[in-house]
Amino acid sequence: MTHDFEPATRDTRVVLDSDDISRALTRLAHEVVERTHGATNLTLMGIPTRGADLAVRLAAKIEQIQGQPVPVGALDVTMYRDDLRLRPARALQPTTIPADGIEGRLVVLVDDVLFSGRTIRSALDALSEHGRPQAVQLAVLVDRGHRELPIRADYVGKNLPTSKSESVQVQLVERDGIDQVTIEQA
Repeated sequence: MTHDFEPATRDTRVVLDSDDISRALTRLAHEVVERTHGATNLTLMGIPTRGADLAVRLAAKIEQIQGQPVPVGALDVTMYRDDLRLRPARALQPTTIPADGIEGRLVVLVDDVLFSGRTIRSALDALSEHGRPQAVQLAVLVDRGHRELPIRADYVGKNLPTSKSESVQVQLVERDGIDQVTIEQA
């Protein structure tokens, strides 16, 4: 199916709308269930802010498929970033670990956009502070390329080739009042 989206503004275009995001999350949920052989030892950990919201949605879709809840938490990576001295101070977000913890579990990190890979490297460091998972996988809504570290997603909602001068913005109802992904020319 081809989408002919109207530009949001002259320099911004919508590449995923609400229906596209919902379909991508449904497909990701089915892929996770298939590759984890039923998602029985699974914990989802979202990276705030929008990755945490997506993790909650993904857990709900997996529960619809499997008929049982999936533990979901949030993992703040702020203090593990390698660019702390290069950027303005950022407010810490809550880290919430499900009651079952992560020890010995298959943890799927969930984020909105995979770009350089540095946020995911930070997430791996942060995760190690809370236990030793059996394995760690990565699910992202958008993979825009331009990796600076050898990190790849196991589950991708949409591969979105971009130039480095473009910015990918994910907006979610929980935070922004609308579900959409846009590309903005810088």
